[in-house]
Amino acid sequence: MSSPASAARPPARASTLAIALLSVAAFASAANMRVTDPLLVQLAATFHVSVGAASVQATAFLFANGVFVLVHGPFGDRYGKMPVVAIACLLAAFCCMLSALAESLAWLTLARFLTGVTSSAIIPLAIAWLGDNVSYERRQATLARFLTGQTLGLMTGAALGGAIGDWLGWRSVFWVLAVPYIGAGGALFAVMRARPEIARPTAAQAGSMVGQMLAVLRRRWVIIVVAVVALEGGTFWGAFTFVGADLHQRFDLGFAAIGLAVAAFGAGGFTYVLMAPLLVRFLGERRLCIWGGMGLGLAFAIMALAPSAEVEFAAIMLSGVSFYMLHNTLQTHGTQMAPEARGAAMALFALCLFVGQAIGVPLAAPIVDRWGAPPVFWIAAVVLPLLALWFAAALRRRRS
Repeated sequence: MSSPASAARPPARASTLAIALLSVAAFASAANMRVTDPLLVQLAATFHVSVGAASVQATAFLFANGVFVLVHGPFGDRYGKMPVVAIACLLAAFCCMLSALAESLAWLTLARFLTGVTSSAIIPLAIAWLGDNVSYERRQATLARFLTGQTLGLMTGAALGGAIGDWLGWRSVFWVLAVPYIGAGGALFAVMRARPEIARPTAAQAGSMVGQMLAVLRRRWVIIVVAVVALEGGTFWGAFTFVGADLHQRFDLGFAAIGLAVAAFGAGGFTYVLMAPLLVRFLGERRLCIWGGMGLGLAFAIMALAPSAEVEFAAIMLSGVSFYMLHNTLQTHGTQMAPEARGAAMALFALCLFVGQAIGVPLAAPIVDRWGAPPVFWIAAVVLPLLALWFAAALRRRRS
């Protein structure tokens, strides 16, 4: 006879399938972030505006994607994370279809804004669901496997958008992007019908959604985790955003070669995914965090000093492995910093990462305009290892 605890735990088979489907949904959500970058010229020609004006739809998506996680997190805590993710997938697919049918830039901008609103629920709530359903000992390795979809989406979103847009036109990109949303959302509903226990909220949440967020923020450990992730996001992306420009300016690389070089970051991420169980077992959280920070410091130092594009290419791949060593550790603690309100906690985590990026890139831009990218690479080479050491020390103090 099974115990209540074992009865409440979803079977491994259902959990494995659910994790795979969540990873597909994360792929679509991550790809959506950059999918219109190569389409700006086509959009400008279609709507008879400048390329700069056409970029407003991307800004609308990113703004909604960053802000509305504050709504979805507590909502998932209250009504169940898996159902909210499944509904968000289907609504995001509908919004992609609206984008494909857009007859004006205003229509497209509104559709992209709504896509950002709906799609922003997927990754934070998926990670929070993993926190609810995977034991802490296995969580970091499981999160690494889940990251496969997100990493692949970030790596291929712009490339797929450019290829499909060039072949079939920009509207086809949104029709294609709707497919993984529909597939993941429909399959998640089927899994929940077969295993209703994985769809239930983990605990009854009292009070308003705003109250849940404030309650999470009252904890000192939560402040530490979200502060580190904001600084990590701002420092890393504030420097890495300009890798492509640096390759073009210093080594005169063409844009196709630059795309391949930047994709090496995703290849580094996949390398971490493959090695994660071994790394977690032999290094442990603190050393994984420290080595990730040191690897980032080395990678950005090499980028700053690189004598050739090939050397910088290798540094980019090292940055991918090292970033996920550090960031996956932060994500794991993000799932644990408020176990009774993981949706709200992961919403804060995602928001702080977004805010860090939104601040870091504009701060780095004038430095790059005046002195080139190497100075911001040096800043990242110094700040990221110190940040990793700070968080590792905080982990040691928390355990003692």
